[in-house]
Amino acid sequence: MGKTLFWIAVFFGVLLVSRYLSHQAAKKRFRGEQDAQAFQKNPLPGSEAMVRCAHCNVYLPRSEALLSQGETWCGEAHAQLGPRQSR
Repeated sequence: MGKTLFWIAVFFGVLLVSRYLSHQAAKKRFRGEQDAQAFQKNPLPGSEAMVRCAHCNVYLPRSEALLSQGETWCGEAHAQLGPRQSR
């Protein structure tokens, strides 16, 4: 009888610890999501939107991109070549 009570106590102890750990992980995950949402609303002061070159698909800051023909380009040469043809 004593061994049975011991194993029941161990079983419930493991359940209690696992619930506590999963609760802590959920709180941490929720806090991380809140931080990510706050960052999206208030980006860093020096940050800038990134755009993709229509020819080579390289991402670059919007201030460095060339806007021509309704597309963004990484340079004048790619703007003259036009969008890359899909294979």
